[in-house]
Amino acid sequence: MNTQTEKRAGAGETTLFARGLRKSYGSFEAVKGVDFEVHRGECFGFLGPNGAGKTTTMKMIYAAAVPTDGELKVAGLDVSSAEREVKRRIGVVPQENNLDEDLKVKENLLVYGRYFDLPRKLVRRRAEELLEFVQLSDKASAQVDQLSGGMKRRLLVARALINDPDLVVLDEPTTGLDPQARHLVWDKLRQLAGEGKTLVLTTHYMDEAAQLCDRLCIMESGRIIAEDAPRALISEHVSPEVLELRASPEALEKLASIVESADDDVDRVGDTLLVYTSDAEAVTRRIRESGVEVRNTLHRQASLEDVFLKLTGRRLVD
Repeated sequence: MNTQTEKRAGAGETTLFARGLRKSYGSFEAVKGVDFEVHRGECFGFLGPNGAGKTTTMKMIYAAAVPTDGELKVAGLDVSSAEREVKRRIGVVPQENNLDEDLKVKENLLVYGRYFDLPRKLVRRRAEELLEFVQLSDKASAQVDQLSGGMKRRLLVARALINDPDLVVLDEPTTGLDPQARHLVWDKLRQLAGEGKTLVLTTHYMDEAAQLCDRLCIMESGRIIAEDAPRALISEHVSPEVLELRASPEALEKLASIVESADDDVDRVGDTLLVYTSDAEAVTRRIRESGVEVRNTLHRQASLEDVFLKLTGRRLVD
């Protein structure tokens, strides 16, 4: 855990706690007894291929699905027995845009705030503060359909905060956004964590997980198969350097045998050989001395995506 995370979680206050959490739909067990704990001010991520159980776990966290078994608490409250109060402690940013396009930007916040039985004056004040926070004050009177995709995502973040939640659940928070809009949303999420909000997110963007998450877990087939800080996961599961070698099928066969004794792991994907190593220079030298023709070579540092693919495989899951 890095210094910033230690400072946030130093008090040891647990916002989200799960032990032996399970969820079944008939004979199908979507979540198979997972354990996790998230502290105040942390950003915790759930990664995994489609069907891994991420969405089901998230739904149980914000009380949209009832656990079949196990223990799940939000801010010390049992989700099963205190569902109404738990929902008051949580803000949700859904993957799909479900803003009310018949209402103006500020009206979306005002109406949503009333669902929590908050005083009108308080809701209005929070709405104004949140629009300023997500840099949409100048759009307060605009129709929602006049907003860009990035603006809508920021408005969803603002709406999720109207009840001043202890926990903010974000499902694919930047899907479909251009890089500039993604970075603006990232900045706002970092600011929330810095102010003590606890964030739990799912994402298919590995760079997003690496940028935002203090810790994360990788799920596969309803189970958590790895959990740690992003850099710690990289250090544990893959070598620090990666060589991507592109060549003809015949050349790749020769290259695989050439680098076999000089690398830590080799993975072939199409016309590319991925060589994971602690000494890229030595591997490169061996390839050069072999005389095998390589069309293109890319040398890079190992990433969270390498960990994800190693642990969950490269197959496509519907």
